[in-house]
Amino acid sequence: MKTLFLIIKQKTNKAGLTPIMCRITYEKSRKQFSTGLFINPAYWNKEKQKVLDKAENSDFVNKQMSLIKQQLGQAFLMLQIEQNSFDVDDLFKKFKGEETKKELGVISAYSEHNTYYKKLIGKDIKEVSYQKFENTKTHLQAFIKWKYNQGDIKLNKLKYQFIKDFEYYLRTEKEMQQSTINKNLQRFKKMINFAVAQDYLNKNPFLMHKPKAVKKEVVYLTKTELIHLQEKEIGNKRLEEVRDCFVFCCYTGLAFKEMSNLRSHHIVVGKDGRNWIKMKRQKTDKSISVPILPVAQKLLNKYKGKLKEGKLLPSKTNAHFNAYLKEIAGLCEIKINLTHHIARKTFATTVLLLNDVPMEIVSKLLGHSRIGITQAHYGQILEEKVISEIDKLSDKMDKGI
Repeated sequence: MKTLFLIIKQKTNKAGLTPIMCRITYEKSRKQFSTGLFINPAYWNKEKQKVLDKAENSDFVNKQMSLIKQQLGQAFLMLQIEQNSFDVDDLFKKFKGEETKKELGVISAYSEHNTYYKKLIGKDIKEVSYQKFENTKTHLQAFIKWKYNQGDIKLNKLKYQFIKDFEYYLRTEKEMQQSTINKNLQRFKKMINFAVAQDYLNKNPFLMHKPKAVKKEVVYLTKTELIHLQEKEIGNKRLEEVRDCFVFCCYTGLAFKEMSNLRSHHIVVGKDGRNWIKMKRQKTDKSISVPILPVAQKLLNKYKGKLKEGKLLPSKTNAHFNAYLKEIAGLCEIKINLTHHIARKTFATTVLLLNDVPMEIVSKLLGHSRIGITQAHYGQILEEKVISEIDKLSDKMDKGI
């Protein structure tokens, strides 16, 4: 907060006296008011913000200005203690002794939103989803402190520019990738929708916001790389187990959690006489049914009855698993950054799409909540497949077939 005293010579009265005004500046907003004090403008010292001693009433006026500045400082401190979010108008009201209405702040509204959703854990949402909302709230708090030097700002002051500034902060200060920024903004938008639904906000600042599109390249193992990985003699039990788990997921598309939780009751015989995996995806709570292809069945047979706690595969923690995969990639001369999620991508592309399995079936086997998700991730693979088939057709036509 800054306090400035100034005189307005244009308002000099018939007695030759000019009013002294006080201007408060807080968070780039100003509030100017009359102090009720008048002086001869010839005796005003602008730099020192005081009346020169030779003026008749200099002592009284200077003391009054000092008192006003002191009272403004006290009002500012009181507001900081009483509430996180306030503006220059609240500051002036506090100085005048008027009651300031405590309005809901952005972080306060976000906390209310998160409290509401916390009660839905295990019913409609998962603990991990709730924690992501909490993480976004932490980023918002840090942003408000960085941008406004406050613990919170009034919810009804939110404008579209706030969103743009938050996005800029995440990109420059937090060095986030656009996909991560979009996820945080998506969660913030849900809180804003909640605030609008609760009548805390009259207008949604996200109405004009359009997230920046992110085109992510699908990274997967080629058929040659996959076969080489399967057949590679590892010579290390720990790495061999990780390799086997990874290959199993390349032929089933199981995410890490599902792979780790796989038990015998998840294996059922389907109408076709094959063994199928039937379980729920932890991420979406959506049921999946995946046929166990010969390579995957062979790996299940390899570890049958050899593991504790009813496990079907020798899984590790995710961090260790991915660390071991890097060693395996080196042994197999695989150039891509090998992580468990690459197995799921390989299943969708090399095993399914590039073997002419329709997108609708791929979406079902992956357990996606809607086909649009599958198309967004793997649409480019189909384009490559179409190009490949057209090239073959062109070659045939060139040969007169």
